[in-house]
Amino acid sequence: MRGAEAVLPLGSLYMSGDWDEYWQFHLEQEHKPNPLALYSSGISLMKQVLKASCSTTPPPLPIPV
Repeated sequence: MRGAEAVLPLGSLYMSGDWDEYWQFHLEQEHKPNPLALYSSGISLMKQVLKASCSTTPPPLPIPV
């Protein structure tokens, strides 16, 4: 939203007396991870997972002596 339209919901929260509850919710949400950030680079999540996967060669098994 742009201009006054972006501010109207905040004024409504303030006038209704729900500002403190909203602000607490806002602060809690601020510290949660944003899943949309995974897609900001344009690489799909599956490509990121595949890129981060381990080598296809398994690690050597220890041989008991």
